Amino acid sequence: MQVMVLVKATVDSERGFVATPDAMAAMGRFNDELRAAGILRFADGLKPSSSGKRVAFDGAERTVIDGPFAATGELVAGFWLWEVKDMDEAVAWVKRCPNPMPGPSEIEIRPFYEADDLTS
Repeated sequence: MQVMVLVKATVDSERGFVATPDAMAAMGRFNDELRAAGILRFADGLKPSSSGKRVAFDGAERTVIDGPFAATGELVAGFWLWEVKDMDEAVAWVKRCPNPMPGPSEIEIRPFYEADDLTS
């Protein structure tokens, strides 16, 4: 089962904070554990939404919207792509993750569609 693990944005991540060396080292060790377990496929952080753009679709029209975007808690600050046996395994790994932000934060796990999902 493939899942995308989304680190939700916070006020700090939208300000473009730089993690402490200890926090970076802790996340590096966690990523090393994921690699060693054969789970990690890809991971990266995202710049604040002020660096981004959205394209809104309405029929044939396209409207470009410059960041920053509102609703910080609905934005994504970083992600992993994992290959796990099931959602329970993904949850167990996320529970082991160091807090990705200096304060309260959330991580969301979303499964990818698989071939069986599309043929039923």
